[in-house]
Amino acid sequence: MEANLVQPVIAALVSSAISIRAYRKKSLNLSGALIGFVVMSIHIAVNYRLGSDVASFLLHVVEAHEGYKVLSNSGCCYPSGHICLEAVGIKKTNTWSSELGILSDAQPRLITTLKPVRRGTNGGVTKEGLLAASAAGCVIGLTFVLLGFFTTGCTYDVALKQLLVIPLAALAGLGGSAIDSLLGATLQFSGFCSVRNKVVGKPGPTVKKISGLGILDNNAVNLVSILLTTLLTSIACLYIF
Repeated sequence: MEANLVQPVIAALVSSAISIRAYRKKSLNLSGALIGFVVMSIHIAVNYRLGSDVASFLLHVVEAHEGYKVLSNSGCCYPSGHICLEAVGIKKTNTWSSELGILSDAQPRLITTLKPVRRGTNGGVTKEGLLAASAAGCVIGLTFVLLGFFTTGCTYDVALKQLLVIPLAALAGLGGSAIDSLLGATLQFSGFCSVRNKVVGKPGPTVKKISGLGILDNNAVNLVSILLTTLLTSIACLYIF
């Protein structure tokens, strides 16, 4: 097989395996698995490190993402390797922060006022959730660096400088989670429904408002937080790399 065909074939095989696994685990529905396959295949075919970050995100989703959610959460990447790393990594940190934070016994606090709020309130944070965001950033950064060592030829000085990606990714994870929470607390509606006895995202006659203006929905918050954090991280990368 010609060398220039090896990477696309590997991309198709790896993307198929991960997408099928996610679909069978019900982490993705059919449209999510198909979109995930396309997005991941493109990134792996272009660069192994870029593809690894998309693959890492899809391997760790625990909710049934639909196609448009996968696209808004993992397809928002750019040609620059470090920027693409953060675009996908930010979503993964948000996923870890919200989904692992739920497992914590700590009372969530609204990021804008630090007042205790019910679980499921947009903009509610816990220490465990923020630590999970930083940890997820470290995982993404470490994956990016290790794959770079094995798949990219560079001088010792350049390789050593790549290690700065790890703390940068951790900070981006924490910052991205904070931005996501700020947007959720201010521009995304949260209210408590007395009939359903749960936090809901839309106002109604039986819903008491907790926070937020209802300007953005969850997918819009994800997209805006990814764009903002990626912009800030890309500026940092210009000075560091």
